Amino acid sequence: MQQHYRDARKIDPNKGARLGDNTPNDADRIEIGPTQLAYREWEAAGLALPDLQRMREHRWKRLTQFIQDRDYAGLLVFDPLNIRYATDSTNMQLWNTHNPFRAVLLCADGYMVIWDYKNSPFLSTFNPLVREQRSGADLFYFDRGDKVGVAADVFSNEVRVLLEEHAPGNKRLAVDKIMLHGLRSLEAQGFEIEDGEELTEKCRAVKGADEILAMRCASDACEKSVAVMERFAREMVPQGNVSEDDIWAVLHAENIRRGGEWIETRLLSSGQRTNPWFQECGPRIVQNNEIVSFDTDLISSYGICVDISRSWWIGDEKPPADMVYAMQHAHEHIMTNMEMLKPGVMIPELTANTHVLDDQFQAQKYGCLMHGVGLCDEWPLVAYPDMAVEGAYDYPLVPGMVLCVEAAVGAVGGAFTIKLEDQVLITEDGYENLTKYPFDPALMGVG
Repeated sequence: MQQHYRDARKIDPNKGARLGDNTPNDADRIEIGPTQLAYREWEAAGLALPDLQRMREHRWKRLTQFIQDRDYAGLLVFDPLNIRYATDSTNMQLWNTHNPFRAVLLCADGYMVIWDYKNSPFLSTFNPLVREQRSGADLFYFDRGDKVGVAADVFSNEVRVLLEEHAPGNKRLAVDKIMLHGLRSLEAQGFEIEDGEELTEKCRAVKGADEILAMRCASDACEKSVAVMERFAREMVPQGNVSEDDIWAVLHAENIRRGGEWIETRLLSSGQRTNPWFQECGPRIVQNNEIVSFDTDLISSYGICVDISRSWWIGDEKPPADMVYAMQHAHEHIMTNMEMLKPGVMIPELTANTHVLDDQFQAQKYGCLMHGVGLCDEWPLVAYPDMAVEGAYDYPLVPGMVLCVEAAVGAVGGAFTIKLEDQVLITEDGYENLTKYPFDPALMGVG
């Protein structure tokens, strides 16, 4: 029987022309997405898939409404995550973070234009909401040298012409992260530059129905990847010669296997290196009967961030009593704070009413109580009382927000740090903990 290429290239010919997330059933498609492994796991878990066409339209409409509500002519974004939110397209995301070559202009009437790498305008054509593909937003010195100002003038003139057509008479332009020459050129065009980050962070903070479905899928993919990492650590560490990097590499590989995209940090450490927290993983050989703590900071399937933390005791002996106490205390901290979450609660109330860590853990507590999460760590931030700035976050929680509830528990000069973190959805009448990954029973004192 002759086999046709058109059949072999499909993800699953039995699924029809489109997959359950309303994307083409074609493994050669331009838009990146989940793998066959991820789809199988989600089906086995009974998870509903998002409708990506509907999700993209929701984000586009929401951004446009935020622009109109602020009476801006448009929103010009350079941040790769804001570009992803607006267009759902990607292009060398990490390289783009320090070589900003992409930009998107969303006009007040909803007309959207992307400036992309000159040889890759096709990367956003799958999304009909992106009306034009251009190039020329690369306003960084490496790419333009001593003529970067000329390129900035050309780019800013294109922006001016577009906004004269789609927002005539309005010179108020919101911008998120822009290179110096670009800012000066836009101001020379007569634009009044407004805070694009304020707009995008608040817009992204509340997730639509399909974004929540995507986050459930992403969470499942992340936790299955973490489970493989845990199995590897528990099996291999007692045999010797396994490094922190070896363990962390498993999470990277498993994330990619499910269509995940990258990991923002290297926050896995072992033994004494867990204290103080924020030492990133390295070549240290993990010893049997030691603690391993980590924070995923992981960009999973659909570009959704899943930011959870766990600590594991690896070995055949019981963990020391002070470590068990710290684990129980950290668990109590995040669970007690989670109980405060519901619509209408003001962010300063969360700060004021927080569960209080023991004095010995205060100096090295985490940098915040909670923070928003979506395509990455996002607005808002919930500060501890001694770090709060009056008036910085005077906003209520609303349904659709997702917050990561944090704890880092370790004494100054101590031998360990416990790191715990769960990802929580604000619902109509309270909250739902999206994180299902278990806590280490040995460290919880029940194993």
